[in-house]
Amino acid sequence: MPQASEAVSGDVPARLAMSGVSKSFGGVAALRDVDFTLRAGEIHGLVGENGAGKSTLMKIIAGVHTRYQGRMTLDGHPVHFRSARDALAAGIGMVHQELSVVPDLTVAENVYLGKQPTRGGIVDWRAMFEGAREHLASLGIEVDPRARMGSLTIGLQQLIELARVLFSGARIVILDEPTSALSPPEVQRLFEVLRSVRASGRSIVFISHFLDDVLAISDTVTIFRNGRRIVSEAAAGVDKAWVIERMIGRGHEELEESYTGNIALDSKPRAPVVLAVRGLGAGRAFADVSLDIRAGEVLGVYGFMGCGLIELARALFGKLRPKAGTLAIDGKTVRLSNTAAARRAGIAFVPESRRSMLFYREPVYKNMSIAVLGRIGRLWLQPSAERAIARRHAEALSIRPPTVETLLQSLSGGNQQKVALAKWLTWPPRVLVLSEPTRGMDVGAKDDVVAILRRLRDEGLAVVVLSTEPETVLSLADRIVVMKKGRIVGEFAGEAVSKDRLLEAA
Repeated sequence: MPQASEAVSGDVPARLAMSGVSKSFGGVAALRDVDFTLRAGEIHGLVGENGAGKSTLMKIIAGVHTRYQGRMTLDGHPVHFRSARDALAAGIGMVHQELSVVPDLTVAENVYLGKQPTRGGIVDWRAMFEGAREHLASLGIEVDPRARMGSLTIGLQQLIELARVLFSGARIVILDEPTSALSPPEVQRLFEVLRSVRASGRSIVFISHFLDDVLAISDTVTIFRNGRRIVSEAAAGVDKAWVIERMIGRGHEELEESYTGNIALDSKPRAPVVLAVRGLGAGRAFADVSLDIRAGEVLGVYGFMGCGLIELARALFGKLRPKAGTLAIDGKTVRLSNTAAARRAGIAFVPESRRSMLFYREPVYKNMSIAVLGRIGRLWLQPSAERAIARRHAEALSIRPPTVETLLQSLSGGNQQKVALAKWLTWPPRVLVLSEPTRGMDVGAKDDVVAILRRLRDEGLAVVVLSTEPETVLSLADRIVVMKKGRIVGEFAGEAVSKDRLLEAA
């Protein structure tokens, strides 16, 4: 393991320091003996792949995770927060990627949320509007405090939520993927505000997958990998390639699941197009997406968290109605107004959360047969037919244990994912859309799912795999498109591609 180094001069006082911090979930280590220092008047960029440990560390700082090993000090005094309220009272606030603004309230009400000024026991509206105006102006944010929050752009909402955290008295602000949904001008506006916050002596942790943004705004950048802090360096002295190399861990013994070399993509340009997507858009989630999904091909769609992948997957299955664009199956335009319409068109969908489509307290066979109940028992259920169908798929997909009467909740995550696949294979689709199909699985389970999807591809099924994990698309895809901030920005087909090239494109 490379020795970690600190980038900021020791002459600058440490506002927050952590040493030997470890955290596990269900016996699996998320953080391993981590040291971390945040100094006064510093913007500290935090990067790493999904699951590297950065969010876990920040949730410890913000009081969300209260059980951990190690030591944390704030301004030189030992602290151990018992809740997010404790952390906020100590001057630590967090702005999450999913904003917590109240869209039907005014800007001023959002800034003062829970702390409205009162006079004689009632809200002093004049004081609140004037106070909000002054507070926002001090950060360089010009907006009408009487405007309804939901009428503003995402960029302005992000700034106002930041202002609310600062108004609460936070001296340390943690920003989780703050630029993922912002346009370039909005990003620059956010950066201007962050620089003014830094100039006031407050400290900022900037977590992002967008490495260009991290390097542009940060004083120090820290890289996490596999639950460890690998290195901290001055951002001015490193570049994107340097960061990517250390994120991936080139040459390290823990690389068995990381693709650092070139993976040959075997696209099938002559195969018939099953699903054609043209100019698809869904507001701020994604725009102008055009794709061809071919028979006997796995199309990988890769991007960082918040780039629009999840929304695109839902739109392909009728769970999110697009505002622009068209979809066609075998050359015939279809309107996916709901999931039933998508099923009739021959599209199946396995979401990133298995819990949203499976019944954990029911036996395996009921989870598999639910998609074909109308075919095997129009007037009443036929459990024997359900079990027979389930047994065939349990054997074909090597589900363990193979007893289909077993309750689903007793199966491992990998076997639950196989059941989710089997549910749709009882009713063979034309197109299979999978969002994060191997997330949270061990190596063996991932290999099983990869083998199943390759077999389905070889049988002629058109498969779309959308994932924020580069390993997933590299292990599965015949062709890869890359999304960034809601748009397709690159495509790899009929060539060799590596993990670092994907990271650079995103």
